[in-house]
Amino acid sequence: MATYVGHMSVPMRKIPKTSQNLTFTNIHTRPLNPHAFEFVINEPKKCESAAPFLVILISTTHKEFDARQSIRETWGDESTFGDIHILTIFLLGRNTDPILNQMVEQESQIFHDIVVENFIDSYHNLTLKTMMGMRWVATFCPKAQYVMKTDSDIFINMDNLIYKLLKPTTKPKRRYFTGYVINGGPIRDMRSKWYMSRDLYPDSRYPPFCSGTGYVFSADVAELIYQASLHTRLLHLEDVYVGMCLRKLGIHPYQNSGFNHWKMAYSLCRYRRVITVHQISPEEMHRIWNDMSSKKHLRC
Repeated sequence: MATYVGHMSVPMRKIPKTSQNLTFTNIHTRPLNPHAFEFVINEPKKCESAAPFLVILISTTHKEFDARQSIRETWGDESTFGDIHILTIFLLGRNTDPILNQMVEQESQIFHDIVVENFIDSYHNLTLKTMMGMRWVATFCPKAQYVMKTDSDIFINMDNLIYKLLKPTTKPKRRYFTGYVINGGPIRDMRSKWYMSRDLYPDSRYPPFCSGTGYVFSADVAELIYQASLHTRLLHLEDVYVGMCLRKLGIHPYQNSGFNHWKMAYSLCRYRRVITVHQISPEEMHRIWNDMSSKKHLRC
C-alpha cells in the first residue's frame, strides 16, 4: 500500500514548468569544452583599417624564431601582392620557460604578428592553438574572406593559393573548407605519435578531415568551428578534431591535390604545381622562394 501511495503522490508535486525548462537548457548550453583561456599577447586591431582577403594562421613554437623570420621574408611577406590584403599571424601558447616567453614578447613588439593564449604550448595542446586561431578570426577579423591554417615548416606557393584556388575576382565562397582530405581511422598502437585510445574515440572511422599541414576555408567557418568546439569533447589530434567539428556543422571538406602533406625534393616545375610542401627548413624556405621568384619568366 505504501508503495502505491508513494507512486500516486509523484504527480501531485507541482513543479513550475519554467524551472524544468531551465535545467533542460542548461544541460544543452553549458559548454562541454569551454575554451577558458585568455589572450596574453594579442593584435586586436589588425583588421580594423581593412578586411583582409586572406588570413594565414601559422602554428608555431617558441624556439622557431628562424622559421618565423624566414616565413616573414618569403611567402608570408604581406606586401608581395600589393593590391591583395594578406595577413600573417603566428599562433603560440605559453612556454614553461619564462625566458622564451620574454623573447617571444619582444619579437611580438617588433613584428606585431604574434597571438598567444595562456595554455601551455605543447604537442598535446595543438588543438587549443588552432581553436585560438579560429576564435581570433571570429572575434577580431570576421570580415576576412578566407583563412588558411598551416605550420611553420611548410612552404606555400602563394600564387597558386591566391590566383588558382581562391581567385580574388570571383564571388567569395561560404561554408567552404579544403585541403588534403584524409579518410582514416584511429591508430590503436600506443607507440604511435597518432595513438588514439578507445576511451577517447570509440568509433573505428574518423570523419573526413584535412591534414593539419595546411587547409583553407572561408572565414565564416572560423566562428562556426569555434562555436562547435565548445560542445565537442577535446581531442589532441588537431586535424581530426577540426574534422569532427565540420561533421557536426554538416560541412564537407573538398579534396585538393595541390596540398602536399609530405616532403618533396625541390624542382621549379614541380613546386609550381602545388600549394603546400611539408618539412621545409628555414634555409630551404629562402632558397626555394628566391629561386621561384627569380625564374617567373621561365616556362616549364
